[in-house]
This record gives sequence, structure tokens and C-alpha cells, in this order.
Amino acid sequence: MAKLEGKVALVTGASKGIGAGIAKALAAEGAAVVLTYASAQAGAEAVAATIIEAGGRATVVGGDVTKAADTEKFVQTAIDAYGRLDILVNNSGVYAFAPIEDVTEEEFHRQFNTNVLGLLLVTKAAAKHLGEGSSVINISSGVTTLTPAGTVVYSATKGAVDAITGVLAAELAPRKIRVNAINPGYVETEGTHSGGITGSDMEKNFVAMTPLGRAGYPDDIADIAAFLASDAARWVTGEHLLAAGGLH
Repeated sequence: MAKLEGKVALVTGASKGIGAGIAKALAAEGAAVVLTYASAQAGAEAVAATIIEAGGRATVVGGDVTKAADTEKFVQTAIDAYGRLDILVNNSGVYAFAPIEDVTEEEFHRQFNTNVLGLLLVTKAAAKHLGEGSSVINISSGVTTLTPAGTVVYSATKGAVDAITGVLAAELAPRKIRVNAINPGYVETEGTHSGGITGSDMEKNFVAMTPLGRAGYPDDIADIAAFLASDAARWVTGEHLLAAGGLH
């Protein structure tokens, strides 16, 4: 039997990239999946269609993770469609890189609102429905330990995600709910292509420093998420799993 059979998962920011990969991996292991998107409805629906064509179950809902009413809608969609919620993947995130002299209030708030406030609001909405054995998975980043130049705001948001993961692991442990973070290294996605990172000197430098000698891909992260969501990870909580091909 698939290791997530009978489970229901909510994956935020699942229209592309790591979120899409995780949604497909959870569905392949038997979970019914609710995919959220902010603006890329067509992308989210395409991911859901792929899941359904493969024999899985998927539902799509749009909204803004920085708005409490929308996060409640995300969770209610899972309850209405599938009757429960067992797995939450906080994947929604934004990034932009700039040296300290170019940091702006607007960019600070944009990244912190999505990457930190959004995670808190979605988890708050979901926690009311998560039961014993449930799993919360926060997508953080390897930047929290690598701290590359030019990423001061983004690294700060993901440092907050790491801290929140530890706090929520302690807070939700009495209810037997596990909370972990995955900290990916460089992962090639649609965003790295559209942002001009793929093929750039930045990418080449990351790959050169990675012992396994390549960029990561969404499936590399998705398989880890499927493990953390499953009962195989029942004794794992409060962890930050660096998934970076050996890059430190």
C-alpha cells in the first residue's frame, strides 16, 4: 500500500517548481492533495490534471497566503473536498537578491509577508484540523547556513522559518503533530529559468561547490517531503534537513 494512502495534504504555492514536485510526489504515495496558487491558476490546474491522469486526487484553490481569510479558505477546501487534513507543506515563497545598499522597505515587507507571515497564517488555519500523526513541512533554504552575499532579506526570512519550525515542533508535540523543515540548496526550477539564474555564473558557482556535482531538481526535494509526511518519519520533528547535494 502507498505510504500516504488515506491522507490529505495541503501544499501552498504548488503551481510550479518545488511545490508542484511535492504535490505530485505526495499524490503518487496515495494522498489527496489540495494545491494553492497566488496567480498562476493555469499552472496549478495543469499540475492537478497530471495528478488526476495518474489516478490520484487533486483540488486547486487560489488565494493569498498573507491574507488570513484566504488561508482559512485553503484549509476549508481540503475539509470540504476530502473531510480531513493530515499534511501541510508551507512552500509558498518569494525572493529577490540585492546588496544591503539596495534593500528597500517594500522588498523587505514583500518577502517577510509571504515567506514568514504567510507560513504562520496557513499553519494557524491548518492546526485546528490536524490530528495525531499529522506532519507540517516548511520549505526553508540552504541560505540560512550558506549565507551568500546579496541575500540578506531572503536569508533573514528563511532564518525565521528555521526558528519557527523549532518553536512549532515544541508547541504541537503534545498533540503528536510533527514539524520539520527542508532546506534546499540550489534547485533548478521555472523560476531560475525566468529569473536568468539558470546558466548564469551564480548557478555555475553553486554547482562547482556542490560535491554531488549538479543542480538540484524539484523531485530531489519532493521525495524528502514524502518521507517527512509519512509514518516512516514518525520519530523526526524539529529538524532542518539540508538537501543540497553535500553543499555546506
